[in-house]
Formats: sequence, structure tokens, C-alpha cells
Amino acid sequence: MVAAMELQDVSFKYDSQSEPTLHHINLTIAPGERVLLSGPSGSGKTTLGQLLNGLIPHAYQGEVTGNIKINGHDIKDASIFERSFDIGTVLQDTDTQFVGLTVAEDIAFALENDHVGHDELLTKVKQWAQTLQLDELLKAAPQELSGGQKQRVAMAGVLIDDSLILLFDEPLASLDPASGHRMLALLDELQEKYHLTVIMIEHRLEDVLQHRLDRVVVLDKGEVTFDGTPDAILRSNTLHQYGLAMPGYLQLLELAGVDLTALTQIAQPENVTGPDVKSKLQALVPKPQVAHQENEREPILTVNHLGFQYSDQQLFKDVSLQLFKGELVALVGKNGSGKSTLSKLIAGFMQPSSGSMLLNGIGDLAQLSIKERADYIGYVSQNPNDMVTQSIIYDEVASGLRLRGKSESDIQERVNQLLKLAGLYGMREWPVTVLSYGQKKRLTIISVLALEPEVLILDEPTSGQDYANAQAIMQFVQDLNATFNTTVVVITHDMSLMLEIADRSLVLVDGRVLADTTPAELLNDQNLVDQADLHITTIHELAQQYDLANPAGLTALIGKG
Repeated sequence: MVAAMELQDVSFKYDSQSEPTLHHINLTIAPGERVLLSGPSGSGKTTLGQLLNGLIPHAYQGEVTGNIKINGHDIKDASIFERSFDIGTVLQDTDTQFVGLTVAEDIAFALENDHVGHDELLTKVKQWAQTLQLDELLKAAPQELSGGQKQRVAMAGVLIDDSLILLFDEPLASLDPASGHRMLALLDELQEKYHLTVIMIEHRLEDVLQHRLDRVVVLDKGEVTFDGTPDAILRSNTLHQYGLAMPGYLQLLELAGVDLTALTQIAQPENVTGPDVKSKLQALVPKPQVAHQENEREPILTVNHLGFQYSDQQLFKDVSLQLFKGELVALVGKNGSGKSTLSKLIAGFMQPSSGSMLLNGIGDLAQLSIKERADYIGYVSQNPNDMVTQSIIYDEVASGLRLRGKSESDIQERVNQLLKLAGLYGMREWPVTVLSYGQKKRLTIISVLALEPEVLILDEPTSGQDYANAQAIMQFVQDLNATFNTTVVVITHDMSLMLEIADRSLVLVDGRVLADTTPAELLNDQNLVDQADLHITTIHELAQQYDLANPAGLTALIGKG
């Protein structure tokens, strides 16, 4: 059988760098396989993906050595256009991939470039719109869709050109948990029906494992350090070494003293079995805690009856909530519910149509300009490209401090500390444009953290980050929260992150606050989980498998462990 993809002793060095990014890669992928490509940030995953789809060396110049074959033919000298017939790419930021004014135009784009006849074009657009559940959206603008819908449009635009190999770059990064699982389930069906070969660059191993996965390939410092089955990497007990987070259910099993090497179906929390698993887990189940009266807390921000609308579309009608001094809150809910819009209203980038927002000790936020508001409220956008204002990395972090008249010596100490935290110190004099998406994410976060605001809002701070960098960033945020009593709001789709860091969860769905509860109790409420397009954790699935009481308590053991 001819391999779908074969790399033989492949190395690559960017023209702008002195050392190679990829070293002697040997990798063979069979037709119909699904392969997860993972590893720490900077390991070379994105570079390898760009080498496969032709962006390297056509868009990013450099020296390639070794042999690359797709479907049996050498593609090293093939153009991006020629490669597109073999391999289609769905980018992490799907907005950058859209070229049409409507969904229909975007899906049809590849066929128009191939000079396909009008009737055949319409037939294929209709076929893939039905397959990817886009029938009702063909006249909509792609940019106005939810994250999950955008992904399906991007997939349709690739699949319509009969590409049998699909490359996904961080497909789950911007999706709520339920949308992510729906996308992966749809991919399961498409892969089976059309015999697709799928390569996924992704950090969220726990979610990917719940669907079909044949192999895991881990890169580190440009070299392949692991190539094997999901079972093998889960039993290896070296996930952290590979820059991957251990799934919650395995953390719980380890905590209970279960031997992971003795488990069967280890990749499936709803089916995993092994010696004495149930008895050991039962011994770990905590007793339900009796609710106690909380001490009076000091509100720092009060949102009263907030309303907001886009042109004639009402997004918020009557949103009221309070944030308290020094707490760490997770704001969660399905895509398109208004989480990012609410944070932009608080930060002052948008103006509400009704209601008020009161900051303790300051008064009505409407009286403050955006710059004045930034002294009290820090906001980090989900898309780092929206926030960068300087050309050099060091200057980007220093910018806010300079605007506030800080001395250069104080600025240097603070900026260098933050750059080291984010793993960017060695690149401090480089242009921002050389950074990857994940590195830009870390840069924008530390640029806002530099100002030490009283309220800090982080929109999807860990999307696109590997386990180690996500942990480092959130540990810094927790330290800031504890040391300076900073109130932190994290908008996230990562339920593990929510459990680990948050004291409280606010659930926003379709412009309404549905719940104000603890993270563990939220994930123990199936009705609320369904309404918010979340997904129960693998710990809950494990608890259901063994009929364990108090899954919320078990979840909390890992969340705060």
C-alpha cells in the first residue's frame, strides 16, 4: 500500500534563523489514519504542518533537506496549488481562511479556481453544505458565524476539492466543549465515509481521545520523541515530559493508587477497567460538604440591568452580576452567547444601550475614558493580533508602563521578569511578526499583566498553548490574584482549567446569566451543561462507569490538586 504521507530524514532551517527548526524527521502515515501531532510550544509542530501543505518554502523561505512524498509522489518542488489537490488545511484562525462574502461563495472558491462548470459547482456546493450541516447558512457571511460553524465552512471549502488528506491546526482552540465534540464526531463520520487521512495539531489530548485516534506523534525541539498508540502514551506516565496534560480521569485513578499499566481500554473513561479500580475509587469519594454561610464579600464591580444590541439585534436585555474583590471567576457558555462582548463592554471598547457598571471606589465606568478605565480594568483579547501595537517584543510589554511615566530601570526589571515567565526573554529584541500564534498570545497577556490592574479579564488565555505554558501563565495569574488581591475573570472553554483555578463559575447563554455556582457543581448539573454547550468531564464519565457518588467532589479533588 502506498503511504498517504512519507517523510524521510527531513530537516528544515528558516532563512532568518541560524539553526534548523526540524531535525531528521522520519514519519510515515498510512491512508485513512488519524494522527495527533502534539508537543510543547516551539517544538516544530506548526513548521512541520506548513512544510506539508506548501506554505514552506513558498510563503516562508528556508532550506529543506530529505524527501517528502504524498500519495507516492515527491512534492518538494510542487507548488501550493499542486499540493492542494492532495492535502487541505483548516487553519487555527478560520477567519484568515475565508475569501467569499457568503458561505456559498467560500465553499465554491476552490472549484471556481479549477474552472469547474456552473451546474457541477452548484451541485457540489449543495452536497457539501448538506454533509456539513450548512444548508441554512449558505447566504450568511462566514465571519458572522459561531466558532463551530466557521470550522465546518472551512472544512467544506477544503473537502469540495476532493482532498483526501486533511490537516487541522488547533481545531478545538476556539470551540466550546460541546461544539468541539460535535466537530470531532462529524469528522469521525466523514473519515469513515470518504476514507480520509487526518492529521491534527492539537494540545487538548483529553478531548481528542474521546474520538477516533490511531496514533500520537510528539515533537520536541524539532525531533520526533514519541510515535505510538494513544494507549502507549497514556501508560508511559510521561505526558508532562511531552508537554501534554494528563486527562482528569487518569489523574483521579493515579490519586486512588491504581496501576495505570494494568488497565484495559485506558483511553476511554466510560469503559476503562482494571484490578480493584472500583474499590480504590470508592475509598477516594469525599463526603458531600455541608453548605456554610459565606462572610460578607466586598463587591468590586457591579453590573446592573445591562443591555446591548448590534444594529437591530438585541444581544443583552437585562444582565446583572457582581464581581468581588480578590476572586477568580470563570465565565463560560456556548459560542455566540456574548461572553467576549460582555468583557469588551466592561473594558470600555463598546458602549451598552442601557444599564450601568459601577466600580467600587470609582463609580460609574461610563465616566471614564478607555485609557482611564485601563488603569483599573485589564483586558486581553482572544485574538492576539488585535492587541499588538509595537513592532519589537520588548517594546510591546513596556508600552503601557511607558505611557504611565514609569522609569526605564523599573520598566526593564518588570518587563524582563514577565518575558522570562512567558518564555520570550531570549527573543526580546526580535520583531513581533516572527512569533507564532501561541507566542503572541503569551505576549499580549503579559503586556496587560504588566499594569497590575484591579480587575483582569482574560479571553481564552490558554487556547493554542501547550500544557507547560498554560500552567505557567495561569500560575502567574493565580500569584497575581493572591499577592495583589486582583479580581480575575477568565473566559474559557477549557473545563479542566476552570476546575483548577476558579472559585466561581458564571454561566452566560444567549445573553442571559443562567447560573452562578462553583465549577464542580456546574459540571455535576447535566441540564446546565447541556444548555451551556459544555461537556461533562472525563471524571464524571468515570464516576458513571463505576456508579460513584459525589462526582462533583471527585472533580474538585483534581481541580484543586
